[in-house]
Amino acid sequence: MEKSEIVGYEPLVNDLKLLINKKQYHVLKMINAETINLYWEIGEEIYKQQEQNGWGKSIVQVLSKELQKEFPGAKGYSAANLWRMRNFYLTYRDSEKLAPLVREISWSNNIIIMEKCKDDLQREFYIQMTKRYGWTKRVLTNFIEAQTYEKYLLNQTNFDLTLTEERRVQAKLAVKDEYTFDFAELSPEYSEHELEMQLVNNIRSFLIEMGGDFTFIGNQYHLMIGSRDLYIDLLLFHRRLRSLIAIELKIGEFEAEYAGKMQMYLTALDEQVKLPDENPSIGIIICKSKDKMYVEYALKQINAPIGVATYQLRNTLPEEMKAMLPEPEEIVKRLRIFEKE
Repeated sequence: MEKSEIVGYEPLVNDLKLLINKKQYHVLKMINAETINLYWEIGEEIYKQQEQNGWGKSIVQVLSKELQKEFPGAKGYSAANLWRMRNFYLTYRDSEKLAPLVREISWSNNIIIMEKCKDDLQREFYIQMTKRYGWTKRVLTNFIEAQTYEKYLLNQTNFDLTLTEERRVQAKLAVKDEYTFDFAELSPEYSEHELEMQLVNNIRSFLIEMGGDFTFIGNQYHLMIGSRDLYIDLLLFHRRLRSLIAIELKIGEFEAEYAGKMQMYLTALDEQVKLPDENPSIGIIICKSKDKMYVEYALKQINAPIGVATYQLRNTLPEEMKAMLPEPEEIVKRLRIFEKE
């Protein structure tokens, strides 16, 4: 029978494609895990032999030369990489929790996390995020340099009360505690309109700062509620969350009334703009400053998902913000959400 005479075979083709992709992904995961296991064991052996024989760092030069001679063309046996294997083993050998997790992400991502993160809690966050969202080396580096871990722990939202568990983590990642608008050229006494126009005029830089999964829909987005005209400062769409994101800009301190107004915007978006296959809308109020306790109380009785953030015009994490990071016990509690995945 010729192909042209066969009908209804498309579902079989699709099933086979899914099966092949699934198996290929499984094989790649196994290869990655075995590679990490090999590097772990090499690192362990180097460390133990150094301890027994009193060798210094120069031993890795000798080992690198001999291994590359034995395995010509094989990548990964440079002196620098062998030394990383030793440090990799020492970094995680006493961590029952992280030692298995490091097998689930690539070696290049492991190196970045090991060398750029200062403690196991921070490393766990980035390992879990890389595993969950498939972050590339470049994306991971950008998130670490943007201090995503610190800002994730500091961010203020009511998402625990207003979003389903499967959307909660991604939504928290989508809302920073503080944004940096260092690309904005503002006059000394700028207005909210001027700030808004600077963000729109530098839309590419703005969307990068927002986090990379956002697309721009419009500014001063018009809604009608009864006979009232409402205008949302900025309306975005988040591709992973599949949600409209309403943003209100305030150049002063956060006030509780902003949350009530945002809730009305989100209700109108969900009823008038949201498509049937999209998730409920989310609001982000970005202010020049905020009282964290005041924000916490203001969001408690709000039924719509809202985050409150601040903005600055330079890229640093102020010392007073660093001092507000949770205690290690609280960080452990917040990271437990990943264990349910």
